[in-house]
Amino acid sequence: MSDFTPDKKYKFTFGLWTVGNTGRDPFGLPTRPQISVGQICDLLGECGAYGVNFHDNDLIPIDATVQQSEAIKKEFRKGLKDNGLVVPMATTNLFGEPVFKDGAFTSNNAKIRAYAIQKTMRAMDLGAEFGAKIYVFWGGREGVETDAAKNPVDAVKRFREAIDFLCDYSIEQKYGYKFAFEAKPNEPRGHIYFAVTGSYLALIPTLKHADMCGVNPEVAHEHMAGLNFVHQVAAALEAKKLFHIDLNDQEFGRYDQDFRFGSANLKHAFFLVKLLEDYKYNGPRHFDAHAYRQSDYQDVKEFARGSMRTYQILAEKAKRWNEDKEIQQLLREINVSDVHLQKITKEFSKTNAKKLLETSFNRDELASARLPYERLDQLTMEIIMGIR
Repeated sequence: MSDFTPDKKYKFTFGLWTVGNTGRDPFGLPTRPQISVGQICDLLGECGAYGVNFHDNDLIPIDATVQQSEAIKKEFRKGLKDNGLVVPMATTNLFGEPVFKDGAFTSNNAKIRAYAIQKTMRAMDLGAEFGAKIYVFWGGREGVETDAAKNPVDAVKRFREAIDFLCDYSIEQKYGYKFAFEAKPNEPRGHIYFAVTGSYLALIPTLKHADMCGVNPEVAHEHMAGLNFVHQVAAALEAKKLFHIDLNDQEFGRYDQDFRFGSANLKHAFFLVKLLEDYKYNGPRHFDAHAYRQSDYQDVKEFARGSMRTYQILAEKAKRWNEDKEIQQLLREINVSDVHLQKITKEFSKTNAKKLLETSFNRDELASARLPYERLDQLTMEIIMGIR
């Protein structure tokens, strides 16, 4: 059995804002001191991570001088080099500053919308400077508390216009970015536009450069809405739009908890890992999560190591599931093929429609087919629990 030392092939990444989180929450002050970008790189290097991601203002404070900015970037470059880390993804903070209190790209104020695009352009410049090739968009303030405040149709149009502009900017600058959109149903807004991954999958075909746009689904965000995250990722995979993924965990129906991956819903985590591994997802596996507020930085390292370790343990269990003879026999029994009918229903034609209408089906016989799902699920649980 593997010792589950982090394997670079999985491209495990963390954000400056994740391991650098100081433990502050809406009801309490920080419980950990702030550490520098160099110290964050050292922490991740010690834990065996592949890379580190950032929002523009995670790296460079919004009011930093040119001299301050250059000093921080120099420290960050050294930290990356010393620890063998890369920067696969960057993003923009369009939610923290008061100017974005009512949205960025979807604001009712044209000047704020323009400022949001400008800020993103500069953040894209910064990301490209460190080699990022994926650019994530999370619209944390793109929403409302009351629909009296904003026309939702106008909001979608404004968002589309901003993305089309920024796609063209990336192309003109030859950055080679792929854009990945991150959905969330609520928090910090009462209702956030593009609430689930499927909302973005519907938007993407309407964009000017749909080919360079995909999604960045997050476990916690879909679980907040009570959805099956595996199904959301499957839809993105099938559409060839899974450009990036945020791994964490979450109790269903709670606020955005951002727990360590696999720490709350292990069965869901297992099937997510199995899906990603079965379909050979090769993008970054980003842990957008935080250590418990009670943790010190030694425990934050355990959080980082644990996130990666859990993924690799579940990847090994998924392999075991795929190789289990009884499980595979049950799957063969459950998945009934009929080459003749599959050929007829694969593509419509008058001939195929006629053949299908002439086919006789025995409903009672079809209904009596065994579906031993209890046995299959129990075998799955025994794989997860490590006794099979």
